[in-house]
Amino acid sequence: MRIVIKVGSHVLTEDGVIAKGRMMALVELIAELKSLGKEVILVSSGAVSAGHTQLSLDRSVVANKQALAAIGQPLLLKMYQEKFANFDLLCSQVLFSADVFGSEKHVARAKVAIDTLLEHGVVPIINENDTVSVEELVFGDNDRLSAHVTHYFDASMLVILSDIDAFYDKDPNQYSDAKRRAVVHTILEEELNAEHTPNNEFATGGIVTKLQAADFLMKHGREMFLASGFDLSDAKAFLLHKQHIGGTLFKS
Repeated sequence: MRIVIKVGSHVLTEDGVIAKGRMMALVELIAELKSLGKEVILVSSGAVSAGHTQLSLDRSVVANKQALAAIGQPLLLKMYQEKFANFDLLCSQVLFSADVFGSEKHVARAKVAIDTLLEHGVVPIINENDTVSVEELVFGDNDRLSAHVTHYFDASMLVILSDIDAFYDKDPNQYSDAKRRAVVHTILEEELNAEHTPNNEFATGGIVTKLQAADFLMKHGREMFLASGFDLSDAKAFLLHKQHIGGTLFKS
């Protein structure tokens, strides 16, 4: 079984720096999944956040975000390498430009590279090449990228670990009676087109881009699981023990 795990900027960042404890918990989860024979592709945000720890530029300026991504990407990879080494695992950096999925030839070449890495037990860590890709820096936070990675690289499921722990019938930040939707089979058009609501200064996504990712995957016969990235207990229960305690499963 091949799965894609996507972790957002808000999960990887705390007080303006990379949250190393959360990163370690994520790496440990991936190591457990691999020990069960699963192939795991990681789509990780956080390059801009890592860059900002070294150079305090105004992140509201796209050019500065591009520069911070260039500084932060190797730092982020080094952190991952050190943590995966604790489990005798290799990881690799794969940067995509926004248009890679627009060409069958590019997709085929990229899939060969990903397949080869997975075949040799390496964890591919994918990110958009934020230094040259302006659109993804504006909104999305890799949600849609991870959905495309899941579909085009033939994974059965995308797991999004987020500051949003599930999909609710209404905004749980505003309504105390909001109820979690455990399983979702269809997403309404107005939900897909709602205003983007990022929750964090480093994050550029929100529930809407996650719903768009889920909708894309369901239309292609694949599944998505949304759970908290701050506390991985729901994700672990679902992925390791097949127990759906929290989070939301999107399936057609």
